[in-house]
Amino acid sequence: MRTPKDGALSRRRLVAGWALALAGPPLLTGLLLPWRGDLGLASELLVFLTFTVLVALAGGLGPALFAAIAGNLLTNWFFTPPYYTLTIADFEHVLALVLSVVVAAAVSLVVDLAERRRRWAVQAGSESVTLSRLSTTVLRGEDTLPDLLRQARETFALTSVTMLERTRHGWDVLGSSGDGYCTDPHQADMRVAVTGDLLLALRGRVLPEADRRVLSAFAHQAAAAVDRQRLQAEATRARELAEIDKVRTALLAAVSHDLRTPLASVKASVSSLRQDDVEWDPEDRAELLAAIEESADRLNRLIANLLDMTRLETGAVAPLTRPTTLDEIVPFALAAVPEARIEVDVPETLPPVLVDPGLLERALANVVENAVRYGAGPVQVVASELRFGVGEGRIEIHVVDDGPGVPDHDKDRVFGSFQRLGDAPKGAGVGLGLAVARGFTEAMGGTLTARDTPGGGLTMVFALPIAPDAPAAEEGR
Repeated sequence: MRTPKDGALSRRRLVAGWALALAGPPLLTGLLLPWRGDLGLASELLVFLTFTVLVALAGGLGPALFAAIAGNLLTNWFFTPPYYTLTIADFEHVLALVLSVVVAAAVSLVVDLAERRRRWAVQAGSESVTLSRLSTTVLRGEDTLPDLLRQARETFALTSVTMLERTRHGWDVLGSSGDGYCTDPHQADMRVAVTGDLLLALRGRVLPEADRRVLSAFAHQAAAAVDRQRLQAEATRARELAEIDKVRTALLAAVSHDLRTPLASVKASVSSLRQDDVEWDPEDRAELLAAIEESADRLNRLIANLLDMTRLETGAVAPLTRPTTLDEIVPFALAAVPEARIEVDVPETLPPVLVDPGLLERALANVVENAVRYGAGPVQVVASELRFGVGEGRIEIHVVDDGPGVPDHDKDRVFGSFQRLGDAPKGAGVGLGLAVARGFTEAMGGTLTARDTPGGGLTMVFALPIAPDAPAAEEGR
């Protein structure tokens, strides 16, 4: 936004005005001389007056006054009898020449003032447009520090704009736009102090006073952007700490109850078996050992889910995907489920999926275990292929139970960490199984969603990518 200081003309226009003032009067004189006898003095003075107005428009008051005086002298010399002398025989001609100079000066002054006011209006309009654009940027939420610095650089045609902050060790660059940004205020062509420690360093040119009002608005908005950025970082950190505290609280609850319950069962069974004063028959002994094994398995699953959730939250899960058939995964995922509680329909003709076998096995096992816990009848595991076009499609695995189901507004919540909704049975675990299952599935590029089971219950749907170049399953299988 290049604007002249206080409405003053640019150097180019001043040069053009003085060039016209110096060259114009002699040229006009040469053009008018052939008609000296045909034109009256008033017409000749009017021609020079018109030229003076044009010079005022081009170069301002100074060149216009020079052109008026030069035109008056040339008119006196060449067009007022006696010719070629400054002596004027007729008083009327004297009056005409004097009045022409006065009128030319007055018109030049008026034209110059009008031109200055026009330039002031243009400058004010340019500032208004810039400030309006700046306010619009703020309202649209695009007032980040890089955006503001880029906008300031483009508005004022600068090489670079840098926001610096004073620290105990010197100056830190908070943001910059353009090439050759400053790392120290002394490297800048112009500096704008925003606060005691914040400073805007500009390179490219020194801005005129008229531009500094708008520049100050940019500087203070940039400082506000720095404050907002820091407040957002603090708010994000506070949310992270709150989430960590929530997880810690839930983990303590899990350790105090869900982990202690199987430990207490193991402890009670072992203590009973070690009693010397009690003779246990084979059936009772087998029952106690089964209780120990069941509690140990449950404890193992709880600890594994806790460790898996920790890996997911820290980003430590790195899937090793490869083309894998479901026959390699499903039997192992269902190994811990009693055969009477499961029904499997996984066609052998399904194409391979691109997954990490270990992660998918763990995810499927968690979902099936959850379905068995909540459902009364057998849990159905059904796999099918969906094709959308050549080379596009997915494999879906539906885990269907006939349990109480989940309301629509809670379907996403069931995948949260430490979530056990409403009527979860006592001892149902720490609420990590579905969170781990979804985390593992999404890490492999798939999805895990919850749907209602027709007739009641919940259906968990795995959507897994088909391995590249895998042939489509046979039709009518």
